[in-house]
Amino acid sequence: MSQFAYRLTRVMLSALVAVMALGSQLAAALEVGDKAPDFSLQASDGKTYSLSEFSGDKPVVIAFFPKAFTGG
Repeated sequence: MSQFAYRLTRVMLSALVAVMALGSQLAAALEVGDKAPDFSLQASDGKTYSLSEFSGDKPVVIAFFPKAFTGG
């Protein structure tokens, strides 16, 4: 996996955690088909990434893998 893909994966996983943490607030504010709001998160490499850096060029997918990269 390329370093860019790894970083993008980490950013998207962090975004998913943030969205889950804000769950009910975002669910009330967004409707199906609405565009995702821009957000910024710090990745494990210490850099901060925002959704707007990636959107527009290619589709952005947020994926969550329970217990990813763990022994459990």
